[in-house]
Amino acid sequence: MLVESSKKGIVVGLKTTWTLGKVIFPVTLIVALLQHTPVLPWVIKLITPLMNLIGLSGDTAIPLVLGNILNLYAGIGAILTLDLTVKEVFIVAVMLSFSHNMIIESSVAVKVGVKLWIGIAVRMGLALISAIVINLVWHGGSEIAKYGMIPAKEEEVTGWLAILLDALQKAGLGIFQLAIIVIPLMIMIQILKDLKWLAVFSKWMAPVTRMLGMKENTSTTLAAGLLFGLAFGAGVMIQAVKEDGVSKKDVTIAFIFLVACHAVVEDTLIFIPLGIPVLPLLLIRIGVAILLTLIVAFIWNRTDMAKRKEATYEHTS
Repeated sequence: MLVESSKKGIVVGLKTTWTLGKVIFPVTLIVALLQHTPVLPWVIKLITPLMNLIGLSGDTAIPLVLGNILNLYAGIGAILTLDLTVKEVFIVAVMLSFSHNMIIESSVAVKVGVKLWIGIAVRMGLALISAIVINLVWHGGSEIAKYGMIPAKEEEVTGWLAILLDALQKAGLGIFQLAIIVIPLMIMIQILKDLKWLAVFSKWMAPVTRMLGMKENTSTTLAAGLLFGLAFGAGVMIQAVKEDGVSKKDVTIAFIFLVACHAVVEDTLIFIPLGIPVLPLLLIRIGVAILLTLIVAFIWNRTDMAKRKEATYEHTS
């Protein structure tokens, strides 16, 4: 039975890697090439005035642009090269925790069935609102941040052939990293399904998913996103939509929860080198995710109820 389940998991994992890889490979390749053009400096210059409006210096535009276009690691790497205050670093960390890796993760969300504008609007909105609130509420943190660990600086790549090869290598590595996470994950999930353990897990999670306005078959999707992130968790989300009958409404609500609070372990721990308090960062993400999801689910359910009443009234009249 385990062998059969593993075979099924490998097949699903390969299909998922192919589906997501068709998005991740070209996006990573394009972004890696853009790093060697005037495009990124132009974007940074464009959003610098916005930084001043939310209490940040113009330099903070660099990690925010890199973190959103590339990933958290790129954003953190940029922070470590700048002399920023503790407050600035904390605000940037909170913003990036909501809106990092925007291009790839938003593209992946579309594959799950979530509208592109919803993902971008929610993530950018949360990032900006959180920055404004923290800037207004927190009056401390004016001392210069002391970073715990400084990563080795990458060698500058020169020459278009070297740049192209470097971009291809990064894109290929992205697919490889995806595969080594998604395939074992799919094997594990297939085994859990065949052993009926996934049904037990869904039952345990039922009160939480119901509280958040979703059906209990959404629990696997939520768990995958919380632990592995949007890009890797999307593999499970895609499978759940196909096999578990997760509705478009529940997928959208689950995604809204996960854009605020995904990969909670990794995304929290990697901010430790910045020397900021990571527990408040984690609590902000979880609190915002729960509150936002409850509001969206409440409005959606009320709208559906109103539509049903209207349809019943028209039918009886």
